[in-house]
Parts: sequence; C-alpha cells; structure tokens
Amino acid sequence: MTAATYQYVDLPDAAVVTTRALLTARENITDTVAARAMMCIHGGAGFGKTLAVNTCLHELEPAEDVRRVTFRARPTARAVRYELFTALDLPGEPPRHPSEFDRLLKTALAEHPRTFLVDEAQWLNGEAFEYFRYLWDEPATRFAVVFVGGEGCHTVLRREPMLSSRVFIWQHFTRLTPDEVQQVIPLFHPVWADAAPDDIAFADSHAAHGNFRAWAQLTAHTRTALARTGRPRADRELLRWAFSRLA
Repeated sequence: MTAATYQYVDLPDAAVVTTRALLTARENITDTVAARAMMCIHGGAGFGKTLAVNTCLHELEPAEDVRRVTFRARPTARAVRYELFTALDLPGEPPRHPSEFDRLLKTALAEHPRTFLVDEAQWLNGEAFEYFRYLWDEPATRFAVVFVGGEGCHTVLRREPMLSSRVFIWQHFTRLTPDEVQQVIPLFHPVWADAAPDDIAFADSHAAHGNFRAWAQLTAHTRTALARTGRPRADRELLRWAFSRLA
C-alpha cells in the first residue's frame, strides 16, 4: 500500500475517489470516534473497506491518536494483549500474568482518548472480540474501535450478544453498481479518464465486476499495455490482453 492513498498496489497517479460508501464511512467513523464507541465495517474482499477507513482516519489525525492493529489466524486473548501492548508503544517487557497485563492496558487506555483500527477482523474469534469488550467496558478507559473485516467478521460479532449489542454502527460495503463504475472509475486513474463508457462497462462486466481491488489490478495491467504499445487509450484488444493476466 502506498502511504498516501493506501492503495492495494503501488499505482502511480491513482486517486482516492469519494464514493457513496466512503462518504458514509466518513460520517460513521466521525460519529463513532466522537462517542468513543465501537463500529463494524464489513463486506467482501476488495470492496475498498480498508482504503476508505484508513483515508477517513487519516483525516482525523493528528488531533486523534489512531493505532492500527491487524490480526491473523484466530488470535487468543493473550495474543490480543500482546498486540495492544505493541500498538500502544508501552515501555519495558510485557507482564507475564494476565491480571497484571490487564491492569497495565487499562491504565494506558485511560490516559487519553484513542481510536483503534482493527483490520482483518474476520480472523477474530469470540474470545478475542470479548477481550476488546472487556477493556472497553472499563469505566476509566477512553477509546473507540473500528472493526474492519470480511463477512465472517459480521457473523462472529452477531454471535456475541454482549459485544454485538455494544456496536454503535454497522456498515456493509458492497460492489460498485454499474452506474457507480461509470461515475467513479474515470476519476480513479487517468487511464480511464477519456475511455469510452462502453469500454469501461466492458471491462467491468468481463473482469472487475464492481470490485475496487480488481479495478486496481486491471488498471495496472492496462497502464503497462498502453506504455508498451504506445496506444493513446485503452481499446477492446488491449483490454482483452489485460483480462488474460487476471484469469
């Protein structure tokens, strides 16, 4: 990801486009942070969740202390403790005993307001989600949590009534509609700025399918093809070559 735009691939000249989903995320995240609450952004892979959330949280910095945490492979509460210890830049060695570790984290989380972005939250199980609830429920702590993950994230959270009932906002990311593709993609990258609407529709129906990650991949390959052939714009023949790399 490029630091400036959090794109899936390092794609020169790509822009963060203000989609309907991103505008909604901006409002939802702002309200969640203000309330020091928890929210869940979920949806299929490649729909732009992480990019949108990183972009929105970046707009709140440096006034807001944002800490980013990513988990893998069903972490336990112990693993969550260690990740939070690292994310908070706490000094010294992590405590060995859970009760001591919990006191340390609660003390740190009470120092000043923070926001945690928990990405790839579909990897969290009930125990890990419950530990976030345990810390958040402590009256002295002052932090917001934005869980971002695939559909599995929503499923697991909904199975945990104690935590699910505390989720302030739910937002579901979906594919771009054909109309949104026509509005958004010409603004996403100069490759598509003067492309014919029929060619954009052709690329979407045959390869990208309203998926922003697929559009980023397709754009990278199309950009390469334009540079190698010297053609002024993407045509059907060039697009079919780009499709072959995605098959």
